[in-house]
Amino acid sequence: MHHTFHRIAGIGMILALIVIVLGAWVRLSDAGLGCPDWPGCYGQLTWPAETPEIETANQAYPERPVEVEKAWKEMVHRYIAGALVLLVLVMNWIAWRKEGGAPWLRGKATFLLALILFQAALGMWTVTLKLKPIIVMLHLLGGMTTLGLIVWLWHASKSNPLYSPGRPVKRMRNWVVAGLAVLFIQIALGGWTSANYAALVCPDLPTCMGQWAPETNFKEGFVLWREVGVDYEGGILDLASRTAIHLTHRIGAVITLVFLLIVSWRLIRVATLQRLGVALAALVSLQFILGLLNIVLRLPLPNAVAHNGTAALLLAVMVTLLYRTSSQR
Repeated sequence: MHHTFHRIAGIGMILALIVIVLGAWVRLSDAGLGCPDWPGCYGQLTWPAETPEIETANQAYPERPVEVEKAWKEMVHRYIAGALVLLVLVMNWIAWRKEGGAPWLRGKATFLLALILFQAALGMWTVTLKLKPIIVMLHLLGGMTTLGLIVWLWHASKSNPLYSPGRPVKRMRNWVVAGLAVLFIQIALGGWTSANYAALVCPDLPTCMGQWAPETNFKEGFVLWREVGVDYEGGILDLASRTAIHLTHRIGAVITLVFLLIVSWRLIRVATLQRLGVALAALVSLQFILGLLNIVLRLPLPNAVAHNGTAALLLAVMVTLLYRTSSQR
């Protein structure tokens, strides 16, 4: 056990969750391009707030006049993400130092550092490529993966590195891996839905625009790489393409709910995994309800942000289960 690494990883988990929730808040409040440049904001380390600063910024970026409320949201998100990068650097320093280090954590800590630096690049490209959907989705997945890896390192720095689960626990590993894969795909679909502004194309339940089979264009809706230089804010796809994306996410939500409830039921039957099984069932049920409310209530910001945050908590539980059902070396 490495107490210092463990404590810092715990702080990192909280920071990573905050970054994910803030990222959702920024995106869903249409502040993703609140600062048209990177890493500063209209050429400043903070954001234009005073009248002379705003006038200068508007002259430099006439295509995107300053909206202070959006700018400060974007910069707060960047500041906290930057703090997380520094924390990951500290984790690597602790793991790699010659005396008192944690050699069994070095590989994953190094991978985490590489991942979060790539995540920072995705943050830059989100701005410079003007909310290109594939970049926005990858940025979300990068944030979720960062959280998952920090959760793993938190557990690994607390437990005996030679820990081996008992047979009943180990038997659950394949179910957990499958559940994690289903959840990750659904999170990706959610990111794609949000990045293409498709969350509100079907305003009713269980039908879509009063139809069981509305017009869809799956081919166009799932083109991953599109033209560079286009401003994707607000979305560029037609209704049929967005409908295809939305319905795919809906179907994925039902599959995810059913599968993870099955996994939780099996977990509850294993004494040492009961609490995690109950937590999984509660979170996936809450997530499904939040998704329904997003449609019924027309995507209210607090509910939509909570939907993203609950997805992150679900991922953290699944990674914890993956750790608990794995033999550590």
